[in-house]
Amino acid sequence: MLRARSIPPGSSVHGVPPARTRVRTDEERGPVIDQNGHSGISRRDLLKAGGVVLGGAAFSGALAACGLSSASSSSGGGTIKIGFVSPITGEAAGFGEPDPYVIGLARKAFDSGLTIGGKHYSVQIVSKDGQSTPSVSAQVANDLLHGENVDLMLATSTPEVVNPVSDASEAAGVPCISSVVPWEAWYFGRGAKPGQASPFRYTYHFCFGTNEFALAYTHLWPQVTTNNRVGVMWPNDADGNAIRQALGPLLEKAGYTIIDPGAFQDGTNDYSSQIATFKRNNVQIFNTFPLPPDFATFWRQAAQQGLTSQIKIAQIAKTGLFPSQVEALGNLGPGLATAAYWTPKWPYRSSLTGITSAQLGDGYQKSAKKQWNQQLGPSLALFDVAAAALQASGDPKDRTRVANAMKDLTVETPVGKLKWGGGPVANVVATPIPGGQWVKGTSYPLDFVICENSADPNIPVGGKLAPYGA
Repeated sequence: MLRARSIPPGSSVHGVPPARTRVRTDEERGPVIDQNGHSGISRRDLLKAGGVVLGGAAFSGALAACGLSSASSSSGGGTIKIGFVSPITGEAAGFGEPDPYVIGLARKAFDSGLTIGGKHYSVQIVSKDGQSTPSVSAQVANDLLHGENVDLMLATSTPEVVNPVSDASEAAGVPCISSVVPWEAWYFGRGAKPGQASPFRYTYHFCFGTNEFALAYTHLWPQVTTNNRVGVMWPNDADGNAIRQALGPLLEKAGYTIIDPGAFQDGTNDYSSQIATFKRNNVQIFNTFPLPPDFATFWRQAAQQGLTSQIKIAQIAKTGLFPSQVEALGNLGPGLATAAYWTPKWPYRSSLTGITSAQLGDGYQKSAKKQWNQQLGPSLALFDVAAAALQASGDPKDRTRVANAMKDLTVETPVGKLKWGGGPVANVVATPIPGGQWVKGTSYPLDFVICENSADPNIPVGGKLAPYGA
């Protein structure tokens, strides 16, 4: 097996705040839209929401769970500020594509405020664009923490955005909830050590990890006959280093031979060496965790140099998650396999808004005039968790109490029920990521088909994996 020298996870991502410079940010206020693409969600709709479990007690309905009510019998508590950072522009912009819509839903749900501990609070959401880079993400996080003085931070999508925001929040003693970074890249990539107590007091996370990828791959790949030789391109970044350290051994244990030509640098333009290695070793399965532009460059070169014709399973992650990314590849896109952390088929709903996964996807398509994007689920889930944590704290202006409320929080979200306190490590909930495949679509150019549900049998399977190029 060809293997690169092990590189410590997270070596390329850390959050010493850079000098403050002026950068382009999102509008503080996005359009307010409901799940059907209309302007507003009625209180009657909110009353239909599912329950949230706070400190072991169940509250039925979004208004009861989150304290959404009039302030007629409560004293004024001021304003709760929630910061939200995601990649709206840059290499990871596909992740941020649906966030303005989700923020609109959250703003409407919070429109009547929160009543917590006998006090009524208005809620303000301030969103920022991390621009897909660690330096800008750290900067806008510090703007939110020290300029806006947010009470709670939310961050999503890739270590390049989430890790610097989490580090800045931890340093400032402000609770932060994040998602859509493999949890090992978030936890160990920020300095935590295996077998040691968590060094984090204020930062919490929910996302899949390498065990979930291995579970999906080892249930998905046997659906196509191959020689079990897997060519991998795992980059020299927080994601790639975490994957190399943990996923590779799990796949080898399952009987796969790993062909690893070594960690490549983000932004590489010439992949001829890796392609030659994969052709020479007759790999029939390909796996990668690159930035989206890097995969597009590699896959086009792979087609030109004859590699794609021998690949039976092209399993990609971090890219190929969204229709726009796959459509951009033209006829090289259909047949790509990936794993999904949410689709409109998920049988779960938002406890804050009451919106089901099906309604969330349908509402986005009607409003944005675009196909659903799997980032809709975890982005809305962040606001579900935020509302539950603020309510469970008893005092949303006490940052330590809000952070402590996260330790054993349970909350219903579009990605499923999240329950902290049960591992895999402190501060983290591991979520499922079933395997599937992009195929030619009907209403849209592409459809995504779930092909295995080993991590969550409640998620419906829609078909069987087909060989790439079949």
